[in-house]
Amino acid sequence: MTGNGFLQILLFCVVALLLVKPMGEYMARVFERERTFLDPVLRPIERLLYRIFGVDEEQDMRWTTYTAAMLMLSAVGGFICYIMLRLQGHLPLNPQHYGAKDMPPDLSFNTAMSMMTNTDWQSYTPEQSVSYFTNMVTIGIHWWLSPAIGIVVAIAVVRGFARHSGYGLGNFWVDVTRCMLYIFLPICLVYSLFLVQQGCPQNFAPYTQATTLEGATQTIAQGPVASQESIRTLGLNGGGLFNANSAHPYENPNPLTNFIQMLFFLLIPAGLTFTFGRMVGNTRQGWALFGAMAMLFVAGVGVTYWAEARGNPNISHLGVMSEATSGQPGGNLEGKETRFGIATSSLSGSLATATAAGENCSMFDSFTPIGGLVLVTNLICDETIFGGTGGGLYGMLMYAIVAVFLGGLMVGRTPEYLGKKIDRQEMRMVSLAILLLFVSNMFFTALAANIPLPPGKDSVTISDSNKKDEPKLMASTAAWNHVNNSSPSQFEGGTWNNVGNANAHGLTEILYAYCSATANNGTAMGGLTVNTPYYNYTLGFALLIGRFFLMIPLLAMAGSLVRKQVVPASLGTVSTDGGLFATVLAMTVLIISALEYFPALALGPIIEHLQMMAGKLF
Repeated sequence: MTGNGFLQILLFCVVALLLVKPMGEYMARVFERERTFLDPVLRPIERLLYRIFGVDEEQDMRWTTYTAAMLMLSAVGGFICYIMLRLQGHLPLNPQHYGAKDMPPDLSFNTAMSMMTNTDWQSYTPEQSVSYFTNMVTIGIHWWLSPAIGIVVAIAVVRGFARHSGYGLGNFWVDVTRCMLYIFLPICLVYSLFLVQQGCPQNFAPYTQATTLEGATQTIAQGPVASQESIRTLGLNGGGLFNANSAHPYENPNPLTNFIQMLFFLLIPAGLTFTFGRMVGNTRQGWALFGAMAMLFVAGVGVTYWAEARGNPNISHLGVMSEATSGQPGGNLEGKETRFGIATSSLSGSLATATAAGENCSMFDSFTPIGGLVLVTNLICDETIFGGTGGGLYGMLMYAIVAVFLGGLMVGRTPEYLGKKIDRQEMRMVSLAILLLFVSNMFFTALAANIPLPPGKDSVTISDSNKKDEPKLMASTAAWNHVNNSSPSQFEGGTWNNVGNANAHGLTEILYAYCSATANNGTAMGGLTVNTPYYNYTLGFALLIGRFFLMIPLLAMAGSLVRKQVVPASLGTVSTDGGLFATVLAMTVLIISALEYFPALALGPIIEHLQMMAGKLF
């Protein structure tokens, strides 16, 4: 760990903090339908859109109507995405001539569910599978639509707390329109121009064929990168036009663009906490939620940076200097982008998993066991550590309900939050959401890790010397154990000379994949072969559970809360707008997550760390 690394992290945190209030204030004005500086330009366009689509902007929807509209738009968008992926060979802007063979049914299903749920999990290699039209229209529309849906659901939940004795949570169609017009459009326009100036491509040219100095032929992919990158980053869509994500210089040309990109990861999730405080009439309430998120995030960044800067202590036994000196940074540089280094890679990795950014500038599979443990922990906290666009706010509000319920039990009175009594209906919905996410993560992980058929552990890769060290799929549990206990061993006519991801790390990869899908995050460790029918379908179902089995109960909770009168505060009321509540809230998230997932973490990254300390991992 170096002073320079700490300064980079500190500078980022300070700048991100300074952006919370102005962004949150602006979003509150947009969703409260107050006048903004963009009204003279955008308000006529907004009215025209309402007339074209027959939207009554004064209609106030009950939670059931709001939810039905959200589900209908999501389902139609997902279906159209699937069909267009299958038909991409017949659509324009396809100079590489990609077709249905590059997007088979299982992969198209996974991709459509991924885009529909704002996850953007990529089982495919973008520059080798999808056309420019597919990226810009089929997928690009969801990069605008799915984060907007997440934001407006969060706003609807906030209205449940902010409104008194009503029935409506707002108008879904108006909220989505204003989100895309007033928030996404102006920011993305400016950011796209900035990225072009910094060196991101923006074209529709065929891929360039180049000849290297060694005489080999290299294909250089390009495309409308800048325009896609802007909304992808702002909307926390993850993915991208290149498989390397933010490690690719066309998506992330230099440290300045990387810094701005990381700020965009937090811009909306952090700003929404201030939006919440302003809408409920007490900005301290919003800062309390932000404080709980910030505590968890800073702790995670600190542990990750410590683990990655410390590296693998067994490396020194090989005569390699792994300590930081004036000439080299030391630590675990494997899988890190050298343009950014260990500190920025640790920060970016923590941001990518604490939010729903779903992209990274380093390879998570190469992180140390403790570094990987932090990344998995960020995912299993149910989108509460800033989370996705909207997901972080309503996820943290879910745990705030749990925290005030526990506080009410301790003081012996009915729990209240923002003057609203928390009773059985609210606790049922919150408990249902938490349990469904846990079941999704652990059921699919256990199934993949133990299923006796080929699809599960078969995707954990090892190398076969007789096949030029290319990854080969395990064929059975017996083969797994046979290879892991013998070195070298004969298996199916070949000699296994390297167990790449067996045992604890293989379990961590499987756990990480399903936690990432259920959290609608989209990052992956990279050592797990997920482009198989088994993983494409099961991950697709996990994506749906993580999105809608969290949204629907919380909208139902908001529908119950909006009808309630505000109860005046008394001496027994638990204060929810200070540092003490923020600390209790952060600990509530950690304790519940630990109670649910500690056995899985113990069998994965914790055992892997103990093996490393015992000298068994090099």
